[in-house]
Parts: sequence; structure tokens; C-alpha cells
Amino acid sequence: MIGVLFLSGIIVWLAGAAASLALWRQPAKARRVACGAALVGSLLDLAASVAAVFSGTPAVIRLPFGNPVFAWAIRLDPLSAYFNVTLCVLAAAVSVYSFGYLKEMEGRRNLGAFGFFFNLLLLSLALVFTASNAFFFLVAWEVMALSSFFLIGFEHEKEKTRNAGMLFLIMSHAGTGLLLIAFLVLASASGSLDFSSFHLLASSLTPLQQGLVFLLFLFGFGVKAGLVPLHIWLPEAHPVAPSNVSALMSGIVIKT
Repeated sequence: MIGVLFLSGIIVWLAGAAASLALWRQPAKARRVACGAALVGSLLDLAASVAAVFSGTPAVIRLPFGNPVFAWAIRLDPLSAYFNVTLCVLAAAVSVYSFGYLKEMEGRRNLGAFGFFFNLLLLSLALVFTASNAFFFLVAWEVMALSSFFLIGFEHEKEKTRNAGMLFLIMSHAGTGLLLIAFLVLASASGSLDFSSFHLLASSLTPLQQGLVFLLFLFGFGVKAGLVPLHIWLPEAHPVAPSNVSALMSGIVIKT
């Protein structure tokens, strides 16, 4: 039941993204579909995550594609569910706010494109928290970064907005590169990309490897968290992003 609820939320977000893009010539409908799908998807995943927090058995979902090495698998356990509760509560609030906030942009902005990347961002955040292996995690992480970039640069006719978006994109991809190297070091030692295979690796890694992995993760994740001195994108991106996007960036993206 938990897995069905969670996947239902993911599907609603995905459908909302596709429908918003299809309605890009009808801004009023695109706005309602985008915000409605974001809200419904958030409530479905909130229900699944609250149930998972109090459940002793993790919900493991293997999607029907990929292969044993590059698997697409989701694990919703109490820890990932806790972060998903935070995401879904914030996403639901932002979705309700966006119904009115985006109305002023009808006819002036491409709300279909906004709805596409808005729902895609929520979907990718949920998958980042629940991915059960490094491959799926990095795919979701990259979708999150690209969605954030397009939302930050939504008012792209302004030079300051374009510069802030490019700075975010460059910093984000630099961080992703560090994460990729760290995961490759762990995968080469464990023989698997599954996070479960990383749990007992400390005893088999040399002190140099341990220190290297720690620093790679510290700076790779530190970019997204705004860790000094990797925070230079943050004061540039937040002021130029739409208010609802800035709320998501501050409330959950930098926590991711």
C-alpha cells in the first residue's frame, strides 16, 4: 500500500509535467493543471511517507527497466520518508500559493514550461531521497539540478537572472562530478552500486581512500548546501528566482 501511494504521487507529478507542457498555449489551464498536479502528487507522497515513518518494514520498489548493474530501484524507509514528509508539506503549501501567484503571469510567461519543470523538480527531489543505488541517485540528482536551473532562470530576459542561472548550473555540475568520483571509489571497493553494499566498507578502505571519499562528498554535497566557500551561487540565485521557486530552494533543495 505504501509503495502504491508513493508511485501514485510520482505518476501524478510526471503527468502534471507532461500536461503542463502540452498546454503551454493555454496559460490559465497550464497554471491550474501544474499547481493541481503538484498539490495532489504532494498529498499522495505525504500519505505514503507518513505511513513509512511509522512502519517497521521499508517499501522497496524495483521499476521494470534497467539492468542488474544500473538498476532503477526505490527504497522508502523511515529515514527517507522523514525527508519526503518535509518535501511534501512544503511542496503542498507552495502549490496552493502558486495558484494565485502564477495567475499574474498569464499571457506574459510560458506557464506550461514552468509547470513542467516545477513538477519535475518535486518528482526528482522525492527520488533523490528514496533512490536505493548510486546510479539512480545521480540520475535523480541531475534532473533536480537541471529543473532548478530552468526555474531559477524563468525570467531569462534579465541579464542578472541569466548570470545567476549559469553560475548555479556550473557549480551544481562541478559538485555532481565530485559525487560521481566518490561513488566510483566506493563501487570499485564494494563491487556494487547499491547503497546497502557501502555500509561496511570503512574497514576495507585505506585511510587515504576514506579521506578522499569524505572530502569528495563534503564538497560535492556542500555545493548544494551552500557550504562556505562553495556558497557563491546562493545569494545570486535566490533573489532572481520566482518567489515560489525561492521558497522551494530555501526550504528543501539546499537541504537535499
